Amino acid sequence: MTFSDSISGSALRGLKAVSISAVLLLSLAIAGCASTEPAPTTAAQRVDQAVAQVTDALVAQTQSLPDMLGVAVGRRGVVLDPMIDANSGQQTASTQLLQTRVVDRIRTKHTSLELLPFQRANLDKASYLLTGTLTHQRQIGKSRGALQINLALTDLRSGNVVAQSSAMARDDELDNTPLAFEQDSPVLPKDRLIEGYARTAVTPAGQPADPFYIQRLPVAPVVSEAGASYNAGRYQEALAQYNEANASPVGEQLRVLSGIYLASVKLDRPAEADKAFGKIVAFGIANKQLGVKFLFNPGTTVFWSDPKVSGPYGLWLARIAQVSTQANVCMDIVGHTSRTGAEALNDALSLQRASYIRQRLTGVSPVFGERTRAAGKGYRENIIGSGTDNAVDALDRRVEFKIVGCDRAG
Repeated sequence: MTFSDSISGSALRGLKAVSISAVLLLSLAIAGCASTEPAPTTAAQRVDQAVAQVTDALVAQTQSLPDMLGVAVGRRGVVLDPMIDANSGQQTASTQLLQTRVVDRIRTKHTSLELLPFQRANLDKASYLLTGTLTHQRQIGKSRGALQINLALTDLRSGNVVAQSSAMARDDELDNTPLAFEQDSPVLPKDRLIEGYARTAVTPAGQPADPFYIQRLPVAPVVSEAGASYNAGRYQEALAQYNEANASPVGEQLRVLSGIYLASVKLDRPAEADKAFGKIVAFGIANKQLGVKFLFNPGTTVFWSDPKVSGPYGLWLARIAQVSTQANVCMDIVGHTSRTGAEALNDALSLQRASYIRQRLTGVSPVFGERTRAAGKGYRENIIGSGTDNAVDALDRRVEFKIVGCDRAG
């Protein structure tokens, strides 16, 4: 598939201005990020009921739109950018199920809309863009809770959200395991673009969709196809698609750089993988948001014993140290754990792992001793909070690198 690097055609005018055991995540977090937390809704329902409610409510809002009025009006085309978990930015088995159920509901119950494949050519043909998220609403002390479904329909000509709806679904019916790309990725794919997608899904009707996300929409179909190729084991095809996306002026994204790294690893191209990982780190530092995952043996600060898993960690640490030193940044290194185990034990373990990473980085670049400090948060700042200690809550077992002024570090 090919695509142009700029939005063309009338359909987009107006948009131009706009586990596993313990895992360690290194995350460069930018303070003051806009919240994507949706407002509370009604009690949780069975998944099918929640999907019917949220989809029907969304489509009902479109019936009074000028486009939908008049006897001669035909079906309006809709493209769907794959749905995500708003907490982690990942695509999961749950988000795939949500997407399938919403698509089925529209096709069988709401024939005024025609769902088109998410392809570059269809961005010019479609009237609307459909986005959707699942957001965990967990209660402290409970491994399962509820998920809020958020859907938004954006007019591709104006860039404004024309319909938005929400509903609560029971989490006990869903499988929140990340897809293969997210499980394999060395980084959490939650960057400014993903935040923009999540904001769009909760934007009230009549308000503009997130401009950063919309401006990068032309390359989104290629990124989506690359992810599908990777998940299907077509690594050569995935690498070509990720490289195609990266060549676009709006293609430098964390998912794209991670995809180039992962596909290069799968194709046994170490030089390309090394170069790609260096770009991931540089991108994260430049954007003050990066997560690099490390697996540890349970309850220890020893990297995972299987060299197939932990083999690249030395290279990762070297690149993190190299790029961070060149950028002359100072950081707070903050450890986190999953909810399993006693609070005091997790507080200690999170600090130990943060200190261990600080020690390893200082061994590569001694200036880290003056530019960093370590702290532990235990499980008080979980992203997922399931306490399952597997691929589902891998992001809860992390260490965040928070950029600070150098007068605070050390």
